[in-house]
Amino acid sequence: MINVIHRMKDLPSTHLLGTGTPMCAGCGGLGGLHQIYDLLGTRTVFVNAAGCMTLLAAYPFTPFRGSWLYTAMASAPAGAQGVRDALDILLEQGRMPRDEDLTTVVITGDGSAYGMGLSATSAAIERGLDFIYFCYDNEGYGNTGQQSSSATPHAARTATSRSHAGRKKDLFAIWAAHQPAYAATVIAAEPLDLAKKIEKAKSLRGPRLILSLAPCPPGWDFDPADAITIGRLAVRSGIWPLKEYVDGRIVHTNRPHPRVPVEDYLKTQGRFRHLFEPRRDETLLAEIQARVDAYWASVDT
Repeated sequence: MINVIHRMKDLPSTHLLGTGTPMCAGCGGLGGLHQIYDLLGTRTVFVNAAGCMTLLAAYPFTPFRGSWLYTAMASAPAGAQGVRDALDILLEQGRMPRDEDLTTVVITGDGSAYGMGLSATSAAIERGLDFIYFCYDNEGYGNTGQQSSSATPHAARTATSRSHAGRKKDLFAIWAAHQPAYAATVIAAEPLDLAKKIEKAKSLRGPRLILSLAPCPPGWDFDPADAITIGRLAVRSGIWPLKEYVDGRIVHTNRPHPRVPVEDYLKTQGRFRHLFEPRRDETLLAEIQARVDAYWASVDT
């Protein structure tokens, strides 16, 4: 772990995330991070697990006016613990004014959140670590070529699978089982819902999850101009439920009605093209739709 926090210097106060960073056009993760940073502001320290967003930093600078700590893929919650402990010691000893305290935020992709870093995350939640955990979920190891991850959906084509046979892990449910202070799913294509959840997370203390579906143009194989449309279809089809866990209850903040067929969402992405060409795979399409229908039937009963 590189245990150095860098600060941006000599930037105008309106600067948030740099437009010259080497990120993919249409990146859903970056879109969500833009909005979250707008709401959290500069009194933050971001603990970044290795992944796509690592490309935002170019030593010795980052595009944030707050602070930034880079860690190995599995180590971000441990890094956040060290940062939070150091801040609390400074506050307790009176070496830092209360109004200079920083919000500790982990940034991680699904490779770390669902897999490599899950053990450290579980331990941090159990310790009651006061942090926000932001996961941009592009459903694969996007930074290294979109290999399958624990978040890859059934039947998606990846760099390591012609048609992924696994099931997407339910990270929201795993967090909820830990009884955290807060957990929510969001997507950049629904900014009002996202903003309300960030404001709620800001008002609380303890472990808080913000899980964002992150449409990925190169990994999912679609035109970057279609990123928002695909994000909205994920919600309207019901394949990405918008919900939150708070006070021991799970509440859905958007109940799409009527839901559009899941294939309207799948057709937009090259990773699912094999379900439609050279011939329709009615069995897999029906299976995917049935799983979405079953989820919403369980919610509505």
